[in-house]
Amino acid sequence: MANITKKVSWSSRGDDRGERTPLLNGAEEAKYNKQDIVRSRPKEIPHNEKLLSLKYESLDYDNSENQLFLEEERRMSHMSFRCLEITRWVICGLIGIFTGLIACMIDIAVENLAGVKYFAVKENIEKFTELGGLSISLILWAVLNSAFVMVGAITVACFEPIAAGSGIPQIKCYLNGVKIPRVVRLKTLAIKVFGVICSVAGGLAVGKEGPMIHSGAVVAAGVSQGRSTSLKKDFKIFEYFRRDTEKRDFVSAGAAAGVSAAFGAPVGGVLFSLEEGASFWNQMLTWRIFFASMISTFTLNFFLSIYHGKPGQLSSPGLINFGRFDGDSVQYNLYEIPLFIIMGALGGMLGALFNVINYWLTIFRIRYVHRPCLQVMEAMLVAAVTATVSFAMIYFSNDCQPLGQDSTEEYPLQLFCADGEYNSMATAFFNTPERSVRSLFHNPPGTYNPITLGLFTLAYFFLAVWTYGLTVSAGVFIPSLLIGAAWGRLFGILLSYIASSQSIWADPGKYALIGAAAQLGGIVRMTLSLTVILVEATGNVTYGFPIMLVLMTAKIVGDYFIEGLYDIHIKLQSVPFLHWEAPPTSHWLTAREVMSSPVTCFNRVEKVGRIVDVLSNTSTIHNGFPVVVDTTDNDDEPGKICGLILRSQLIVLLKHKVFVERASSRLSQRRLQLKDFRDAYPRFPPIQSIHVSQDERECMMDLTEFMNPTPYTVPQETSLPRVFKLFRALGLRHLVVVDNENRVVGLVTRKDLARYHVGKDGLEELHLAQT
Repeated sequence: MANITKKVSWSSRGDDRGERTPLLNGAEEAKYNKQDIVRSRPKEIPHNEKLLSLKYESLDYDNSENQLFLEEERRMSHMSFRCLEITRWVICGLIGIFTGLIACMIDIAVENLAGVKYFAVKENIEKFTELGGLSISLILWAVLNSAFVMVGAITVACFEPIAAGSGIPQIKCYLNGVKIPRVVRLKTLAIKVFGVICSVAGGLAVGKEGPMIHSGAVVAAGVSQGRSTSLKKDFKIFEYFRRDTEKRDFVSAGAAAGVSAAFGAPVGGVLFSLEEGASFWNQMLTWRIFFASMISTFTLNFFLSIYHGKPGQLSSPGLINFGRFDGDSVQYNLYEIPLFIIMGALGGMLGALFNVINYWLTIFRIRYVHRPCLQVMEAMLVAAVTATVSFAMIYFSNDCQPLGQDSTEEYPLQLFCADGEYNSMATAFFNTPERSVRSLFHNPPGTYNPITLGLFTLAYFFLAVWTYGLTVSAGVFIPSLLIGAAWGRLFGILLSYIASSQSIWADPGKYALIGAAAQLGGIVRMTLSLTVILVEATGNVTYGFPIMLVLMTAKIVGDYFIEGLYDIHIKLQSVPFLHWEAPPTSHWLTAREVMSSPVTCFNRVEKVGRIVDVLSNTSTIHNGFPVVVDTTDNDDEPGKICGLILRSQLIVLLKHKVFVERASSRLSQRRLQLKDFRDAYPRFPPIQSIHVSQDERECMMDLTEFMNPTPYTVPQETSLPRVFKLFRALGLRHLVVVDNENRVVGLVTRKDLARYHVGKDGLEELHLAQT
């Protein structure tokens, strides 16, 4: 492990330290020290796929059923549990309302800022088209784009790097059980919302829909706790839900509400949380998430209708209004099914190409573009290049279309076209991506010529590849749909040349929808949820089967070449992400070979000084400790397990001085309650902030009341797939390995399982490093 390197992460302020897990049987542990790490760190920041980061903690999705917890549950009446269930529904409703309000604010801000920009550029272009000197219009467009993007990039790079991108990979990791630092904080939400407004208004090849999922998750994490730790404001409500298990369920609802607000797809939002994120599910949770999604869509539409002066007319389904397909375009024939499959395969290949290029580009950024100033400069460069490419494509295009009275074009550019005509290329480039998608879906045949669509697809494809991964808040959903809609419409136009021009099955708008689905599916590899999202967003159930067929084909073809975009970025950050199943060739491995050992254990009644020393040891930052029956005869022999206690619990006990001597003297304080642990959640104080005097170090601490007396254990001969299934299904953080006499011999954590994966040469083992 000499090659220990520092990498740029989702959050450059990795202030949350991870579980310290040694290699197999503690091998090579002595090689880790700060001097070696600093000495081996090169000037540039390389990427190493064989590393698994130790800085990411796990979340405690398994409740600690200690005496305090069981006593509280037993005291609660049936009516109390009913009230808690009603409270969960109230919280989900609040999540939907706040997520819808945020979506409404983003939509209004983007619409106004982009409108001002496009109007100013349009007026400038029309002025200099006749007078000459269109280079001034190009400079104006590039400067406006760069200015918006610069502001957004500075806020993200300098104040909250975790707000970059769409946030979907981070939320997937959170729901998987990985604690990504600062991912669900209020500051992250504020930077995310402001950043995505600047990114879209700045003309980047991005969409505002993806970040809504992250925004909804942050809203859910904050509302469900009844307080803001960032603002240091506690409303003294929802205290029962201040633990990872409950918080996870609400974050699932928030992510679904974000999807629903973005696409007007409540059912699609539920399926997105199920397919892409949730590690736990039940029927009641499904209904609560659906309720949050419905409230989110209703809130967005209600306030948008008021803003547009049409109260009560809830016409817009979400942030993007795909519009309804009507007339001949809603029909398809059985002999078109092979064509849809071909489009799905093409979308899978183009999606794989997109992911491969973005993968290598991301590695380049990790190695060389890791300083905030460089990240801001790159974002500004992309904004300027996007404006330049767009202007050049519009300038050299001679695709002129008649501008009728019923035209839906928002900012038609005449440029060098005759009076009463507009430049068709400008419809695609000189607009927000959402409006461009809608025009490709619904504009009548003949609106675009094949050369325009081909050049636009090529240019926008590479702009979108370059843009995803910048240090700006941005999503990949809408750019993917726009690319697919362009080549899908081109596909339909080419079919009309082959067949009769009056043929129903060669309607270009229909194939634009199928192409959009194929392209997005080929990039993100979503199937069921994306089918329902597109069906709900277009209001057309007729295309449910073709869209599903296309998405399945795109996923199969794309997976043959490379993983989905979100999985790629999760892997690039060395996150210990656990997939649904263990590696298929890992049955020969057992818990004894996977576990970490030796294990630091505590006695049921332990000396305070030893607890402080163990928690203060920076070389072994463990988060869970087995509690064993007191062993005084032979310290080298492992003790029999009688419980498990967490680092966070021990810190609370030390903070409140819960010592045996204090309990039996006049210094006795009130009995510790679960409220004391919930008040410290989720930012438990570090051990360095707890003052313990020399006399207190000699005191004893009884862990019996606070430890979990029934932790999950497995025999040391248990196979890795069985350990993996137990760990993944129950959302565990620690799994104790015991021998045939129930003595602790090892401990399995997330990183012990995540380091095994199937590589090119079969089963491979990743190395662990404090990256």
